[in-house]
Amino acid sequence: MTANRKPLSARAKLAPKAALNAALALPFVGIMLAAGAAAPALADQPAGLIAPAAVPFAAIAAPGTLVDQPPLTAAQPAAEPTYQKLASGMASYYGRELAGNRTASGERFNPADLTAAHRTLPLGSKVRVTNSRTGDSVIVRINDRGPFHGNRLIDLSEAAARQIGIRAAGRGLVDLAVAN
Repeated sequence: MTANRKPLSARAKLAPKAALNAALALPFVGIMLAAGAAAPALADQPAGLIAPAAVPFAAIAAPGTLVDQPPLTAAQPAAEPTYQKLASGMASYYGRELAGNRTASGERFNPADLTAAHRTLPLGSKVRVTNSRTGDSVIVRINDRGPFHGNRLIDLSEAAARQIGIRAAGRGLVDLAVAN
C-alpha cells in the first residue's frame, strides 16, 4: 500500500513547521501589540516649538512714558566653602614615576594636577592643606588611597607639594582642613 503513495512535495513537508511557527508567533505578536497600545500619546505641537506665551518680549513705551519693570539683579557668586580642621601631620608627595597610573578613583595620576591620596577621606573630597611652617596652602581633591608609609598623613601631587613649598624637601608638616 505504501508503494502507491506519491512522495510529498516540498511545500507539503513544510506545512507542519509553518503551522507550529505561526502558533508560537501569535502570542508574541499579541504582546507587541499590547505594548504599542500602552504608549503615551504624543503632544499636539511639533517638537521644538515654543508656545508664543512662553517667549519673553520687551515692552516698548512711548517717549516720556515710564515702564514699570523689575530691577535687574546681578548673579550671586557661589558661596565659598567652609573648612573644618581635620588633623596635623607629615605630608609627602608622589611624583612623575607614577604618572599615568590609575588612582583609586579610576582616573590616571597626573603630577601637574592638584590632587592627593588619603587613607580614609571619601574620594572627591576637597581638602585645604596648609604648610605649618610657612602658612602657604593649597586646595586638593582626594583621588587616591595612601600614603602607606609610616607616619605620613597625606600624599600630595607634585604640583600641590610645590605650591605649599615642600617639594624640595620631599615632605613637611601640614594642617588638613576638609571642606564642608
